[in-house]
Amino acid sequence: MRIFKFGGASVKDADGVKNLVRVLREVGYQDTFLVVSAMGKTTNAMERVVEAYFEDKSKVTTTIQEVVEYHEGILNELFEEDNHPVYHQVKLLFEEVKGFLAWNKSPKYAFVYDQVVGYGELVSTTIVSHYLAQEGIPNTWQDVREMIKTDASYRDARVNWEKSQQEVNARLDKTQLNITQGFLGSDDNNFTTTLGREGSDYTAAILAYCLNASSVTIWKDVPGVLNADPRNFEKTHLLHQISYREAIELAFYGASVIHPKTLQPLQRKEIPLHVKSFMHPEKSGTVVGKGKGIEPLVPCFIVKKNQVLLKLSSLDFSFIMEDNISEIFALFHQHGMKVDLIQNSAISFSVCLDNRFGGLPQMLQTLKNKFKVVCHEDVALYTIRHFNDEAVRSLQNGHSVLVEQRGKETVQLVVK
Repeated sequence: MRIFKFGGASVKDADGVKNLVRVLREVGYQDTFLVVSAMGKTTNAMERVVEAYFEDKSKVTTTIQEVVEYHEGILNELFEEDNHPVYHQVKLLFEEVKGFLAWNKSPKYAFVYDQVVGYGELVSTTIVSHYLAQEGIPNTWQDVREMIKTDASYRDARVNWEKSQQEVNARLDKTQLNITQGFLGSDDNNFTTTLGREGSDYTAAILAYCLNASSVTIWKDVPGVLNADPRNFEKTHLLHQISYREAIELAFYGASVIHPKTLQPLQRKEIPLHVKSFMHPEKSGTVVGKGKGIEPLVPCFIVKKNQVLLKLSSLDFSFIMEDNISEIFALFHQHGMKVDLIQNSAISFSVCLDNRFGGLPQMLQTLKNKFKVVCHEDVALYTIRHFNDEAVRSLQNGHSVLVEQRGKETVQLVVK
């Protein structure tokens, strides 16, 4: 069985949904399971609904209505009949969102986030499923929350692999074209959980693992995996082949084309991952699988923006030892900080962090009680895999380098 994942950019409008059908007709859809993300920037829009709910409830209705109207525009272009059942189903989904926000009593942001934001995927897959049927492609809509079971770590849930495998194989009719949502799961109480932003790739990998799939294909608006993000770098090269190890390294450092969690389950069962263009499905794109390194061997550039660089030193010039470091990392975990770079000496400790959940101000107050803290916000972390001198110089020019760290194959620069 093949797993196809279509991201938000591929279904951002009616033309995108029509193109998805074209891709399926061109490459075939037998023994295929579709994983589809929320349309366009819907996840961002649903996040604004959650923000309004906590910050200014008077804006909730208007914020939801913007999302409703966006999807109604797509529906009107795809379906000629005003009474097509898809309209009713989409309306019911949005009514569920409004109902949840009306009766919810939980003050926990992460819980509310997961119950609300995931409706983007439920709506998009409902629309795509009905349009496929209208175009003569029979399919079965699946609720991924009934298949992928997780713990209750809202916004970053951990998968229960044994339960998920049981549910996937019990619920799936493999003779049908199936379509389901990315990004979502559910906990033991059947509350919706999410797998982290950009988690739809991970969903595809989870399902591939549970189904012993023959391959996973991620359909994107780029020709495959590039050695740099074209939005940030002028000259880029298509990587034709990447080993699992190299792809995991790139994902770890923040390469946006592949979700960091996606590769481990695929590697465990040696399931190849293809990254291809939904505009040019005939082209080979990039394949990630068994093998050595990357082809071609060129420097790979990764940038993470809006990072935080903390420089900690002891107030009395004593050593920063293991007990200090364990305490510091416990604080990072408590405030949802993702650590991207570490550099330490006898009396100082530097770390580059991704302030994912906005916990920095509170964490700084705690740190300043025990350490001298220098905080640089809005810095960029550049990583170059397979670097050479020319590649490093290209990043140093015009930037103030705050931290530089070199290994055998990788150099990292924190710049302002």
